[in-house]
Amino acid sequence: MPVIDIPAPAFMQDEEITMFAEAVGKFLQRNAPEKRVRSWREAGQVERAFWSEAGEAGLLGVSVPEEYGGHGGDFRHDMVVIDQVAKHGVEGFAASLHNVIILPYLVRHGTEEQKKKYLPRLVSGELVSAIAMSEPGAGSDLQSITTTALKDGNGYRLNGSKTYISNGQIADFVIVVAKTDPEARAKGISLVLLETERADGFQRGKKLDKIGLDAQDTSELFFDDVFVGSDAILGGEEGKGFYQLMGELPQERLVIAMQAQAGIAHALDVTVDYVKNRKAFGQTIWDFQNTQFVLADLKAKGTASRVFVNDCIARLLDGKLDVATASMAKYWVTELQSEVVDKCLQLHGGAGYINDYPIARMYRDSRIARIFGGSNEVMRMLIARSM
Repeated sequence: MPVIDIPAPAFMQDEEITMFAEAVGKFLQRNAPEKRVRSWREAGQVERAFWSEAGEAGLLGVSVPEEYGGHGGDFRHDMVVIDQVAKHGVEGFAASLHNVIILPYLVRHGTEEQKKKYLPRLVSGELVSAIAMSEPGAGSDLQSITTTALKDGNGYRLNGSKTYISNGQIADFVIVVAKTDPEARAKGISLVLLETERADGFQRGKKLDKIGLDAQDTSELFFDDVFVGSDAILGGEEGKGFYQLMGELPQERLVIAMQAQAGIAHALDVTVDYVKNRKAFGQTIWDFQNTQFVLADLKAKGTASRVFVNDCIARLLDGKLDVATASMAKYWVTELQSEVVDKCLQLHGGAGYINDYPIARMYRDSRIARIFGGSNEVMRMLIARSM
């Protein structure tokens, strides 16, 4: 029985949702066994073929409307994929980025032509997506980006560079955050849709050597006079990019909180199993009162965070998730994840420092959650503004 054992919320108890979860779980067991995931960690990225397999199995674009090649689901179906990927330890497979962060930009803001052109191919896995926001000199302060997309005849010329781009090595569809009016701040930003194949002047930089997330490729991207057509601006109108970004960030930050919550649950399950089987001084580690007290404390906090995350999901499904609440979820649950994983590693003793044990990889992988999607310092600022 899982350590955090509260019942699924009512909105997740539909029979169809349960059946979908079982189908996703079986696919991951069959197509992403530990041996294959280990090869991704060694290679530093998920093999391109797996994305096609996932698309064929219906794991991509699950909430994209059927008229654009999607499966017509909703955020609950996206939740299932996120949860099952975490539960089965399918490291590096950025389904949450593709499904829940990038595709909604097209669904909610794209022109009809853009939706028809790209969404079916993103759902099938023919295209793998990335979003290029951060730059060497601009992270959370998106208004300070220097990448430009300036008018040139019947299109635009992209110039600049991006860094810390997840899926950067394998993505063939990139949403690039750029200035179409360099003199303006927020009102000068547009989102540019770029297919990388045969895009002259586009170059991938090195695969960045990270302290964690070994199977997730993260890269630099460079744009040197890359030409895109006049239909490449998301939504067909310049200057809307910043507002499109701000509109999607609450969902993105909730997704990060959900992933952190899944990490909390997995760390506790792995650790309880370990301490109940590992012996020291003639008894199991579990038999020491200190172990029980530490894990009891973590279970209580993990249960509270699960209830909060479920409430945030319910708000999102009702269209009522606000910036401050999403920021609280992202900030608090990722901070808790770091605490839980650190204390769970301590209970593993020396084994916790060995990468062969899942808790060691969780320790390295979880650290970035307090940084990406807006650092937790920025989250505190957003929360304070609501007071």
